[in-house]
Amino acid sequence: MREAKNTVKLKISVTTSVIALVILAIALSLTTFAAISTSQNVSTNGTVSTSANLSVYSNSACTLPISSINWGNLTVGGNITQTVYVKNTGSGLSLSLSMTTSNWNPAGANGPITITWNKEGTRINPGTSVAATLTLNTNSNIVDVTNFDVQITITGTN
Repeated sequence: MREAKNTVKLKISVTTSVIALVILAIALSLTTFAAISTSQNVSTNGTVSTSANLSVYSNSACTLPISSINWGNLTVGGNITQTVYVKNTGSGLSLSLSMTTSNWNPAGANGPITITWNKEGTRINPGTSVAATLTLNTNSNIVDVTNFDVQITITGTN
């Protein structure tokens, strides 16, 4: 009978030890999980200096800036092309290119004479350039225009 009591005590002692170990393992796991999953938020802010700027050049190395184009003698109903190089001389902003004309002199030249280009909507990154072909077209029905002036504006928009 003494042996049965000792066996029961031993079984209770083993069961208690196993339960204690399981509780200890769960507590250690929760402590370890909490240590692994802890986090801290840190707010930050700052400013990136950027600028938008374009320059137009007559050469591919972008060393000869131009401020005017002489189209020369035009044939009625003909066209003539001129290649220019547009460079994004700004920093931190890619630019989408567009081109418009204004200040036609005489005003009646606007329509019979048109200027288009092949880079509308082209994006250029800072420090890069692109060759652009400007095309001047004269309508075959043009009359009373012997000389003209027009302002070409090339715009870069972020």
